[in-house]
Amino acid sequence: MEHLPSWIRRHLTALRAVAVLTVLLGLVYPLLTTGVAQALFSDKANGSMTGHGSALVGQSFTGKDGAPVRKYFQSRPSAGDHDPTATGASNLGPEDVIDTPARKSLLTQVCARSLAVGELEGVSGARPYCTPDGIGAVLKVFPGRAVSVNQACPAVPFVTSYEGLEVECARPGEDHAAGRTVPVRGNVTAVQVPADAVTAGGSGLDPHISVTYADLQAPRVARERGLALGRVRALIGEHTTGRALGFIGEPAVDVLELNLALDRG
Repeated sequence: MEHLPSWIRRHLTALRAVAVLTVLLGLVYPLLTTGVAQALFSDKANGSMTGHGSALVGQSFTGKDGAPVRKYFQSRPSAGDHDPTATGASNLGPEDVIDTPARKSLLTQVCARSLAVGELEGVSGARPYCTPDGIGAVLKVFPGRAVSVNQACPAVPFVTSYEGLEVECARPGEDHAAGRTVPVRGNVTAVQVPADAVTAGGSGLDPHISVTYADLQAPRVARERGLALGRVRALIGEHTTGRALGFIGEPAVDVLELNLALDRG
């Protein structure tokens, strides 16, 4: 080895380092971490499978027509339709308030979801900045005119006037980009549909909902299953996890495990 040229010695040293690190990081470390995970967290390490899916991955509880199955608690909305291969957020932010021919704005999506959840649960789905029919309440204001930009003609605008201007419906194909964007809050004072019922999470696969959203659904589920409301709420409590480490996040309800518990009676 000492008689070899220096450049060969350097390459041999590098190859030995690669071999040692490959064994340590590519074999020993994965086996060690897998062994510890299996010993301490076997259920979670294997995907928390329940026989009906993973308790760690959200899923929909809808019929073939896409409508919610009324005897089940419903999950949080998903930007990827609860498809693990399409996980991800919509990347739409709070300033996304104007519909386009290609897609509905985030505001209109939230308004439509809130209206649908309100109808399903028998409560008001009204929200600030939403029209009564579940569309983003947004005006485009120009010199001398105002347009309800998310309500295409012949729809009747959600307000008749704005700052002395008569509000028009949006003419299809008209470019409204030059107008001033004015979201209209309306007079909604109490929102009955919680935020996680109308917004998708970052992954699109959230397995949990808030306790507030679960409580909102409890009367419907109890009625559809012929169960006492107290029994359904007790099951919600049994499947509610607390804050991580006692202070991170909020208590949450695992929808799949709760629905399985209901099916087991």
